[in-house]
Amino acid sequence: MPAYNERERLGRSLQTIVDYARQQGWSAEIVAVDDGSSDETAEIINGLAAQYPEIRLVRNPGNRGKGYAVRNGMLNARGEILLFTDADLSSPISEAPKLFSAIARGAEVAIGSRWLDPSLQFERQPLKRQIFSRIFNLFLRVLLGLNFRDTQCGFKAFTRRASTLIFPLQRIDRWGFDAEILYIARKKGLRVTEVPVAWGHDDRSRLSPLKDGMRMGVEALKVRWNSLAGRYQA
Repeated sequence: MPAYNERERLGRSLQTIVDYARQQGWSAEIVAVDDGSSDETAEIINGLAAQYPEIRLVRNPGNRGKGYAVRNGMLNARGEILLFTDADLSSPISEAPKLFSAIARGAEVAIGSRWLDPSLQFERQPLKRQIFSRIFNLFLRVLLGLNFRDTQCGFKAFTRRASTLIFPLQRIDRWGFDAEILYIARKKGLRVTEVPVAWGHDDRSRLSPLKDGMRMGVEALKVRWNSLAGRYQA
């Protein structure tokens, strides 16, 4: 779970994950990555880690971006199946078995999708964000050949093999990293399955459709350039 200045939501989200993992009888760790927060995010994680041995704090060297935080968490994780989720749990952790089932059926990467079954959305995005999302999705289909309905949902699971192939090659540190890791997965011949999940928009989202949308477009172009330069060949 990447976290930047998440003191309002983080404690409740981590408690929810701990409770659910224990109910399911999972042998699990919960890696919370502090992305250089200026609030009490790290202290909240450490406090919960003292109560729950499942929780572990990883700290970024300053505020590096969500993509960097996800990569740092994945490279530090020890599980056989690795899942990352947003701090607001916009997709409830109870949706995780859907991704794990896809992996059990042979997928190496299982990605949550808000748009395969829109009826599962319990809180829709504002119209402006929906329009941006659809335009960006079309852009990624044309530029990178990513024929998924939803690349940006922050709810994705990986086998350990897939994680070790993808994340060491990831170069995008901010919002555009989702498209990059899916592009790398395809380059590596990994089986990627898109899974409809429940999801709800949180009004406290920090993503700016215009400013961050333009940045994500530039980052997608960088992915294409990195590919042409052979930077995903290792």
